[in-house]
Parts: sequence; structure tokens; C-alpha cells
Amino acid sequence: MTDAAGHHATSAPSGDKLGVASFHLVSLRPRQQVLALARLGTDRLRLRRTPGLLFWRLLGTGNGRNTGPGANLRRTALFAVWEDEAALEAFHRRMAPRWHRAAESYHVRLRGIRGHGSWRGFDVLGSIASMPGDPSLPVAIITRADVRLHRWKPFASAGPPVSDALQTASGLLAVCGIGEAPVGRQATFSMWSDAASARAFAYSTPEHVEVIRRTRAEGWYGEEMFAVFAPYASTGAWDGSDPLAV
Repeated sequence: MTDAAGHHATSAPSGDKLGVASFHLVSLRPRQQVLALARLGTDRLRLRRTPGLLFWRLLGTGNGRNTGPGANLRRTALFAVWEDEAALEAFHRRMAPRWHRAAESYHVRLRGIRGHGSWRGFDVLGSIASMPGDPSLPVAIITRADVRLHRWKPFASAGPPVSDALQTASGLLAVCGIGEAPVGRQATFSMWSDAASARAFAYSTPEHVEVIRRTRAEGWYGEEMFAVFAPYASTGAWDGSDPLAV
């Protein structure tokens, strides 16, 4: 289903809170890369002055669907939390000309379902409207952590086996590694056909189960967040198509 603004809509939001989150993934053309790097500072200033923007993070991304070490300098991401839908829509209209000039861009709107933790001290799920978890609908998941520097080596070495296993996970629609810094502040954004598929990967894949055990036993993280969202509207393309429209 597509709404009046051209967004692919999967379900209707509900709840008393008005806040909404969004995730934006933008891939640049080769000739745009230098200009994009130069804009990083001005983009941060612009975001600080954006009305209705409660929390945001500009993020680098990994290569393709790989969530292990690596970087794609032509692709950037933004995660944001907004006071309400109107603030997000105004931002979307203002940024549309730039996104249209990119090689590809994808934008998805998110309501909360469940999770725990915080992002740089900000309670993401506590700031946005919630939706009941419908087992038949897709979910989006963010896992992120501030990795303690003395635990970076085991964290980094554990990443590639999990990433390899993830590529063939049943129900995975799309995934990318994201991060605020090359070392220490790492995250993954993924979308799944349903919550059961995400749970099956998390708790039935030996490589991932072992990482969960070690993070607790060895105290890898100083801060972490695990958040499950309902992706209720989307627009644009990720690797050529909208994963939610499949």
C-alpha cells in the first residue's frame, strides 16, 4: 500500500506518544564523494538546527550486507528521532532534492515495539510511539554498542563469522553495518520478514549465540541498545528495490 506522500505503507501507527524514528540510507555517485565528505560538518550544523529533531546520528556504513569490519565511503546513513510525523515530513521534503541527486536513497519510518538500552544516553524507544507486534508483519532491528577499547579485538574477530551466517538467514530482507566511529561505536540495522525469523537467527545460530554469551561473560560493552521497530512506511530503494515491498 502506498500513502499520499508516495511512501510504501505496511501498517498504521498507533499509541499515545507522537514521536517517530526514521532510518535513511544514501548511496552516492563516484563524483559526489568528495563533496559529501566536505558536507559532513555543515550537515551536522544543519541537523542541530532542524525543528522537531530530538536525537540523531550520522553514520558510516560497511560494505554491502557485510556487518563485519570494513567501510563503504560512498554510502552514509542517518538515524533520527522526531517529535512527530510532521517534523519528519518537513525534513523529508527539504532533503528530497539532494536525495534525488544521489545514486540511490532509502528511507523508512519506524514505531517502537520492544527493546532495551540507550544510544549515547538517549532512550530511543521511550521517546517514540509504539505499535503492537504483529507476527505477520516485517520488523526492523537496531543492535548497537559502545565497545570497551580493551575488548575491541575479541569483538572485531567475532564479527565476520556472525556476518557470514547472517547473509543466508531465513527471513532477512536487508542489512547493513553502521557506526559512529571506525572503532568502538558500532551498530547493525536489519529488516526481517517477521519477528520469528529474527529470533530464530539470534538464538539458533551458533556463531551469534556464542557472541551473546561472550558479551555478557567478558563485559564487551560500556553501553548498548537492542531495539525492535515496526517499519510502517518507506520510500526509495535499497540495492535496487524496497525490501518492504517484496
